[in-house]
Amino acid sequence: MLATANPKHVESLVGLFESGSKSREDFGFGIEIEHLPVHNGSDTAVTYFEANGIETLLKRLAPRYDPEKEYWENGHLVGLARPGVAVSLEPGGQFECSLGVLHSPREVNASYLAFRREVDAITKDLGFRLIEYGYQPVSSYADVPLNPKSRYKAMNAYLGRIGECGPMMMRCSSATQVSIDFKDESDAIAKMRIASAIGPILAWFFRNSPFCEGERNPYPLLRQRMWDWMDPQRTGLTPGLFNPHFGWEDYAVDVLSTPMMFADLTHTPELKDTVPDPHMIAWHENAAEIYPDRPLNEYEINHILSTHFNDVRLKNFVELRHWDSLPLERVERLTEIINELFYDERRFSRLQTYFDGITEEDVLEAKANIQAQGHNAGPYGQPLGFWQEFLGLEGTMPEIPGDPNHPDVFQG
Repeated sequence: MLATANPKHVESLVGLFESGSKSREDFGFGIEIEHLPVHNGSDTAVTYFEANGIETLLKRLAPRYDPEKEYWENGHLVGLARPGVAVSLEPGGQFECSLGVLHSPREVNASYLAFRREVDAITKDLGFRLIEYGYQPVSSYADVPLNPKSRYKAMNAYLGRIGECGPMMMRCSSATQVSIDFKDESDAIAKMRIASAIGPILAWFFRNSPFCEGERNPYPLLRQRMWDWMDPQRTGLTPGLFNPHFGWEDYAVDVLSTPMMFADLTHTPELKDTVPDPHMIAWHENAAEIYPDRPLNEYEINHILSTHFNDVRLKNFVELRHWDSLPLERVERLTEIINELFYDERRFSRLQTYFDGITEEDVLEAKANIQAQGHNAGPYGQPLGFWQEFLGLEGTMPEIPGDPNHPDVFQG
């Protein structure tokens, strides 16, 4: 790689990673559930600007949230927050609920249901609903405009010109993400490796994308298909992760060396008033070529990390990003499984032993095997039945529909 990272920036990212180290008794979970808004009757996508659309939903929901934490951009409300829950939007108006730190999978239920009670009462009045599929059931990406965040305008211009699936992912996909804690650098890297290795297998057992571009979805793992055919410098496996000497600094250098795609200078005092728009397209420049030669502040760090979308992402926690949007019962079960696999020391040690010596090529082969073979797949040389037992994947509840209005619709 010819690009270089600023050493002060590298130290800043490593400092954030270090700040996430916790004792085992303080481990918890972060849960993010994205939802697809669809019109009652037609099942077409609800968009931000339409009458009684997503902007209207946010404004009606706002009195229940902290007015000091409203997030506005370009004169439009695009985010809300209060203790325990934050509401944000993905590019196509996908409605995301981020739950505060939870210390038991059972806590997902109460936190999420409070959010849904308020939202569902409003959407019912507006004539639409939120569903949990991995992709819009009827609408094409071409039918869905972006919400008014400058970040998404820049991402659209960039991702719409490389790979194949950028506009599809941005406008019509929807996901579930689970974040976990770590003790130290060694524990964080070990969890990233195991999560990268078994993530595609878990994604198969929790697959939930019946549709793609208005037709039945032909891909066993649609979400993986979209990300793997997008921008390999910021998606898929983290480069070098399975190198025995890989550490936090390597992750930081990779992120900082990559062209940023989009730079946010709103919290960079030296530069924000020197450019026409502090939200800048940065297709070629990396962080060292944009940000000052000093330690990065927290806002800058988080923005830079957010420009990468690897299967497993490192912040001051480890973010697992493999799964389609899921209904509540399945999210709770997924969180239980993550808890058992990553927080039970005996089981995690067993996984480390089993996958000792695994390579990047092994994981890529496993991902391709599931995508090519579906029900007949044998990732890492073992049938899916073996993995169901070995990983404790019973009770993943594939019979629970992502849209109660269509209780008989599932991904095959």
